[in-house]
Amino acid sequence: MNYYQIPSAELGKNAKLPILKLGDSGEVFYELALEMVKGIEENNARGDKTVYICPVGPVGQYPIFVRLVNERRLSLKNCWFLNMDEYLDENDRYLPVDHKLSFRGFMQREVYGKIDPELLMPEEQRVFPDPQDPASLTALVERLGKVDIAFGGIGINGHLAFNEPQEGMSEEEFAQLTTRVLDISRETLTANAIGDLSGAIEAMPKRCVTIGIREILSAKKVRLGVFRDWHRSVIRRAAYGERTAQFPATLLQNHPDAMILTNSNAAQQPF
Repeated sequence: MNYYQIPSAELGKNAKLPILKLGDSGEVFYELALEMVKGIEENNARGDKTVYICPVGPVGQYPIFVRLVNERRLSLKNCWFLNMDEYLDENDRYLPVDHKLSFRGFMQREVYGKIDPELLMPEEQRVFPDPQDPASLTALVERLGKVDIAFGGIGINGHLAFNEPQEGMSEEEFAQLTTRVLDISRETLTANAIGDLSGAIEAMPKRCVTIGIREILSAKKVRLGVFRDWHRSVIRRAAYGERTAQFPATLLQNHPDAMILTNSNAAQQPF
């Protein structure tokens, strides 16, 4: 665990997962938004579709993305946005869209609802994993034939989307996990409760549906934005630690074009 002692100035050197160090969080959000816009522009120019895996966390890139889409009159008609995950209630149903934690509600209000309808993709191309039919998202990715970019963050235990660590599972087995419903770990519940519900762990949903790690790893590019104090340790383990299903982000060390984008805060030495 010597990687926890890597100072900010040395972070990224000899890393097994590239790290782009930026200034404040706004720079990270701007880079993510530009990646989204640039990819769509390039595919539109070729007459090709764009397929993105999209998170609700981080979310700061979306206001910039929305503004650029509207200003540039960028058509999203040939775009497919596949959201990573969603919280479920005790019956494994989606939370209502008006629930504070609903990812579907967020995307409707803050992304799709703020883009000029003339530019927006059809509703059937705004996709969330279905807890009643998880395999349908895996099948959709296969039918589309590609994922251009998977955007996201990294959880405190290294999870990508809600692909929680799996004890006793090899990295090869873990890498084949597809879209599914599962329990959220105590670590994730705690970290999310701090950020979303002022620490009310007992009020957090305990179940979720998540896109599979296989779908994420299949993307041509993966871009992960990190910002928080505890990300100081997380990004060092992801980029320098042993590849293992017990810390899923380490599996990106084998990816041909994955990158962590960090603000100056998360780049600081943990201790």
